[in-house]
Amino acid sequence: MDSARLATTDGIAAALVAARRARRALDGFPGPMPASMAEAYRIQDAGLSIWDDEVAGWKIGLVGPHLREALKAERLAGPIFRKDVREAKPGVAVVFPVFAGGFAAVEGEFIFRMGADAPAGKTTWTDDEAAALVATVHIGVETAGSPMRMINDLGPTVVGSDFGNNFGVIVGAAIDNWRSRMDGVAVSTAIEGKVVGTGGAQSLPGGPLAGLRFLLAHLAERGRPLRKGQLVSSGAITGVHDIVAGQSSVITFEGCGAIECRAIPA
Repeated sequence: MDSARLATTDGIAAALVAARRARRALDGFPGPMPASMAEAYRIQDAGLSIWDDEVAGWKIGLVGPHLREALKAERLAGPIFRKDVREAKPGVAVVFPVFAGGFAAVEGEFIFRMGADAPAGKTTWTDDEAAALVATVHIGVETAGSPMRMINDLGPTVVGSDFGNNFGVIVGAAIDNWRSRMDGVAVSTAIEGKVVGTGGAQSLPGGPLAGLRFLLAHLAERGRPLRKGQLVSSGAITGVHDIVAGQSSVITFEGCGAIECRAIPA
């Protein structure tokens, strides 16, 4: 990569990181939009090099069907930072921050907690191999967020470059016998008492383990293999649901529990 391109990559990453640190909204993408997912991940990696928190895990998102062929990608990934991991408690609303003037959403998801390090360099996985690395699976919520209100309209490459449009996860109760039960768990998301989405494991192409297999391969290719204790957020089960400061949401996993949460200004 030439020096001019590197400067652009570093400059974009610095601008995205600065906006997140200052909790400041951006009116648009701070530079030329990345043309490929590879370029998006170069920006993401540049941002990770200057972010002042540990990567506690990774979120998985879907690329729109109409863009998958052009981008040669079905899914995308972004980091989850340690300070943005929150634990749910029954009957207690978890407070989480949102960017004023930016984008914010809640997404009901399954959360994998890894029980072993992934082998470095392994890029081909079966469901059984991926599942063998998992210690526990939890009900959970991704609290998506970006300084850019229009981030999803700008497309997956912009989402990927801005830490995957992630602003944290809420980890709930573990699912006993998760592999046999997960496919049968019905999930619903309500905001301010109104159900805005329903779904289940089948909402994700190939199911949650297909997402985990993608992430294991993707991170190995980037030299960032998954580690024991890290979290993996499966991808939105009931959809991506916009939320604003002051609103509350309840995400219910039938037979497994529910997570209550409330958005506040960052």
